[in-house]
Amino acid sequence: DTAHKFAEEVLRPAGVELDRMPDPSDVIAPGSVLWDVFDKYHELGFGSLVDDNEMDPIAKARLMAIVNEELSWGDVGLAITLGLCGFHGPWVQQTGDAELIERFCAPDKPTIGCWALTEPDHGSDTVALSEDHFSDPSLKANCVASKEGDEYVIKGQKAAWVSNATIADIAVLFCTLDQSQGFKGGAVLLVPLDLPGVSRPKPLDKLGQRPLNQGELFFDDVRIPSSYMALGPELYAIGLEAMLAHANAAMGQLFVGVASAACDHAVAYAKERVQGGVPIFEHQSVKSRLFRMFTKVEAARALARRVAAFNAGGAPQVHYSIATKVFCTNTAFEVASDALQIFGGNGLS
Repeated sequence: DTAHKFAEEVLRPAGVELDRMPDPSDVIAPGSVLWDVFDKYHELGFGSLVDDNEMDPIAKARLMAIVNEELSWGDVGLAITLGLCGFHGPWVQQTGDAELIERFCAPDKPTIGCWALTEPDHGSDTVALSEDHFSDPSLKANCVASKEGDEYVIKGQKAAWVSNATIADIAVLFCTLDQSQGFKGGAVLLVPLDLPGVSRPKPLDKLGQRPLNQGELFFDDVRIPSSYMALGPELYAIGLEAMLAHANAAMGQLFVGVASAACDHAVAYAKERVQGGVPIFEHQSVKSRLFRMFTKVEAARALARRVAAFNAGGAPQVHYSIATKVFCTNTAFEVASDALQIFGGNGLS
């Protein structure tokens, strides 16, 4: 109920306002409603759910699935933005670096994280764990790190699809360390984004999800202490697979919220729009279409929640999570398209 109220009263109106800004730089400018959204999110305590180690893991997974659905029912771009706020927390804790933990994990001073994975020349190459080319050294990464004494030196760039890139305080950087192993020779490095050599151009200008800040990250001989490594090549593939399992499952939950919102809009409109002397909801063909939309939403919700509980009960299985993401995002696309048809010509305006 709290998540739904927050989505309805804060996220949805903020999402509409941010979506209509012609320049994506205005979305993240000082004084933007985006920062009010962050403050309210932290005030309500949603960000601390993931750190609650006293709750039963399966119960927590189900609760977080519901929260993800509700927040994205309000605005999926903002839901993704908020969900990444504490993304870096477990990775920072894993380094054991006291200074890094104090700076980026203090509960009274929330910071913003981002997951820097995709590269300009490599979309799915960077996550193709089951494919031979994942360990092919002839595929040259766009972002690499090398060890120099007690430091790592990072060079290259990440693609424009890094969510929160231009507003994040710290990046969880998945980059190539041992180039002889191809992408399999990767590492996870924690990179404060105020370091010398880090540059971030303008935010990406997009057709949709405009409230979600995304952009490129450039690294020009950026130096970090070796203690900022969270995961080395020996465990990189395992860590990447676990990360993909959690991330894809969450993305499925988020787009259940999108599908649900589209269905709700269509039902509400069908009860208001009068044709043939009655609200169009009374026409059997419209009822039939709405019922099919409802069925798709419930099927996606059932799969998303089942996989959330499944992954929380043991070792997460990435193929279940990918199935969730694919099914739920396809469902969101189909249901939103169906909703557009219910609105008729008004759907285009």
